[in-house]
Amino acid sequence: MDAETALELVKKGAALLFLDVPQHTLFGIDTQIFSVGPNFKGIKMIPPGPHFVYYSSSNRGGSEFSPMIGFFIDLNPSEVIVRKWDPQEERLVKVPEEEEERYSQAVKSLEFDKYLGPYTLSQYGEWKMLSNYITKSVIERIEPIGGDITVIHEPDILENGPKTAMEEALSEQLKNTNVPTSDDMLKKRGCYYTKIPRLIKKKGVVSQDLTSLNLDKTSLLESILMKDYGGTEDLLLGELQFAFIAFLMGQSLEAFLQWKAIVHLLFGCTEAPLHSRSRLFTKFMKVVYYQLKYALQKGQTDNNVAAKGPITLLDDSFLSSNSFLHHLCKEFFSLVLEAPVVDGDLLSWTRRLKELLETSLGWVFQQNNGDGVFYEEDDEFAPVVVMTDE
Repeated sequence: MDAETALELVKKGAALLFLDVPQHTLFGIDTQIFSVGPNFKGIKMIPPGPHFVYYSSSNRGGSEFSPMIGFFIDLNPSEVIVRKWDPQEERLVKVPEEEEERYSQAVKSLEFDKYLGPYTLSQYGEWKMLSNYITKSVIERIEPIGGDITVIHEPDILENGPKTAMEEALSEQLKNTNVPTSDDMLKKRGCYYTKIPRLIKKKGVVSQDLTSLNLDKTSLLESILMKDYGGTEDLLLGELQFAFIAFLMGQSLEAFLQWKAIVHLLFGCTEAPLHSRSRLFTKFMKVVYYQLKYALQKGQTDNNVAAKGPITLLDDSFLSSNSFLHHLCKEFFSLVLEAPVVDGDLLSWTRRLKELLETSLGWVFQQNNGDGVFYEEDDEFAPVVVMTDE
């Protein structure tokens, strides 16, 4: 781009000024991640709107990394966010208001310009597809106290219950990390995610009706939409995108479990996608399509800088043919593709997602032969039959 256009972007774009960040620290914004050099002091020319910033400190040689820390921000035009590196906590902290104002003016006067790397605008379109339902209100509603999202704040999740290979790796990384963490850092500071029950239980309802409620989660979806989102579908999709970004880029296990819960809820509906909520499910298919497309590309193209960083949550078990996602997609694809009447946009995006998973992962989705779907004897994703207490 020419100098005049670049200057205009510098003035209108937002900026992040990060002081004293050690060399070799892994730093990311949205879909961009790199290793910090000796002159790094932040990012300029950032488009206004929601963004996710994440980083991981390293040892002096840049060979070992601490768990990722990330936070969402919603930037205004020409806004400057100032953070300073705390060497004791090995994380970015806010500076006093007067100091922030002084640094902000210095950035706007281009005093730090040569130390600020430009936001890669060619990747902005990709970020927009991953975050188009995330708004300032979505961030404020979900973000934890202090704003930092990190697996360090999630010790309870890693300690309780059986662990997958992914969770075992994360747990081991936390045990071996030499990050100096204060008692305050180790306190549970989770995000304020919406609670989504895995199993519907209601007193006074006969077992046959409970089984129907669990086979089709439409009534649960309607209840959650009204009670937690005020009937606004886009808030649910915003939380789905928030959780996906926090788990894939911020390495948060809590976020992964929330993303999984929302996906499980929506894929578990049979009435809503075909009748009452076709528009929501069309948008849901589109969101999941771009999420998985990005995740698959990321897994194939991660450079050495990102690959040697913290453990990735998107491991082989997540994308295996017996994963929860494969089972859920298999049922949903069968429902939509075999329906006698279905919304055209929903059908189109369902086919696109199916094709993406078939071509990228080699997944096979057998069509329902009319005799019902076959489940393994110990399949945790088989339909739930609820028994009432005698």
